[in-house]
Amino acid sequence: MSRAIIDQIVEQLKVMPQPMQQQVLQFARELGQSKIQGIPGKDLLKFAGTLPPDDLALMKAAIEQDW
Repeated sequence: MSRAIIDQIVEQLKVMPQPMQQQVLQFARELGQSKIQGIPGKDLLKFAGTLPPDDLALMKAAIEQDW
């Protein structure tokens, strides 16, 4: 656990009104109870190379345009 992050959170909480502090507390509690979900990368390797090069070029262009 990073002490620097905890200190920064505490400093932010000090300047918030109590209702916002309650929201942060509730959010932190919910995060603490959530389970990390996802698929390991090794399970996705079977999809490697399945997209046609033309589709990849279109996707790359769209990403670069929006950024």
